[in-house]
Amino acid sequence: MTAVSPIRVLVVDDSAFARKVLRQVLSSAEGLDVVGVARDGLDALEKVAELAPDVLTLDLVMPGLDGLGVLRALTSSAAAPRVVVVSSAGEESELAVAALQAGAVELVNKPTALATERLYELGGELVAKVRTAAGAVARAPREPAPPPVSASAPVARAATKSLVVVGTSTGGPQALTRLLSELPVDFPAPLALALHIPTGYTEAVARRLDAHCALEVLEAVDGLELRPGRAVLARSGQHLKLERHGAVTLARLDMQPLRTPHHPSVDVLFESAARSWGSDAVGLVLTGMGDDGVAGARAIREAGGTVLTESESSCVVYGMPRAVKEAGLSTASAPLEGMLALLRRHVR
Repeated sequence: MTAVSPIRVLVVDDSAFARKVLRQVLSSAEGLDVVGVARDGLDALEKVAELAPDVLTLDLVMPGLDGLGVLRALTSSAAAPRVVVVSSAGEESELAVAALQAGAVELVNKPTALATERLYELGGELVAKVRTAAGAVARAPREPAPPPVSASAPVARAATKSLVVVGTSTGGPQALTRLLSELPVDFPAPLALALHIPTGYTEAVARRLDAHCALEVLEAVDGLELRPGRAVLARSGQHLKLERHGAVTLARLDMQPLRTPHHPSVDVLFESAARSWGSDAVGLVLTGMGDDGVAGARAIREAGGTVLTESESSCVVYGMPRAVKEAGLSTASAPLEGMLALLRRHVR
């Protein structure tokens, strides 16, 4: 048998202690080879050219050339390293989300400077996300088109004949940016979105999506109404469920079920859509690792609804859409550039 080459990793961080810990954690994992470390952005670009790593773990706040500068300098070719951002939530949330929209594949939430010893606790998550990143496909970020219609335009409630629920994971911020920026403000269905991302980042994701889109994009709060012209993003750390009362659909935040691998869970969101909207529910599964969404897609199809999946050709990781399609639950598939046309065919 041919031996599998280890994943070559370059650690980039301006903290000597963080470089030491991350190198130790990654070097101890089977199949990973830390080929070098870099102390800032310029050092990182030189080491990328010299060492040709498969994956970069990237600090964002560094002197001189910062993490976003590194991302923009890297090419989007297949030979470019995949990037895992290692960032603190809070003040760095906006930077981290910008990095994900600019092409970073994964995000790991690291402790603040006052709790650096906790870096060791990130070992399992960091190793898993480096491995995911190594298998991801580079997709060049595209600058969103200007919103097609002013977000102040009125939207008639009578247009609400369908509900669209969207689930995504790895590569999701890029995919959501491309998808939502193409939807006009008079898109006739409300949207609810579930994205796998560490706790503390969904407010920044919603804010940045809102800035790029004609639709209003909000982080979910309990009791928020879903309506045409609005997309509601599940809050990281909690499930988003939908509750329908006649013509009104409300967002509900819930920790139950506790044993799901992800909070929010795509399955939980889709299952609630199937219960509340039945045959008028449209599920959309975008790029992501794993199989979250299969059970929810089955619930939507059993209720008479529609399930759409992103094609492999535009996915960063063709995991979640593949799982739904291989389970025989996908009504139709399209790459991101064709998703608006596909939605228009299936949304009433």
